[in-house]
Amino acid sequence: MSIDTSDPGHGHSPAAWTAVIIMLVAFTIGTTAFFFELPWLVWASFGLLLAGLVVGYVMSKVGYGVNTMTATPHGH
Repeated sequence: MSIDTSDPGHGHSPAAWTAVIIMLVAFTIGTTAFFFELPWLVWASFGLLLAGLVVGYVMSKVGYGVNTMTATPHGH
């Protein structure tokens, strides 16, 4: 059985996981704040969502992305 090394990993990297976790927390806070009619917290959670996007981008450029030597799959 050969391993396909052309597969980009579908986001299985520390950068992707960190970005997704931050954005999920932001979405959860924003949804709850919207329910309780707290517009300032909705906008703050939107800012956190954008921060998660930036953190993921910066981490991928620093070397924690899919196609870097720092993020190696387990067992390889």
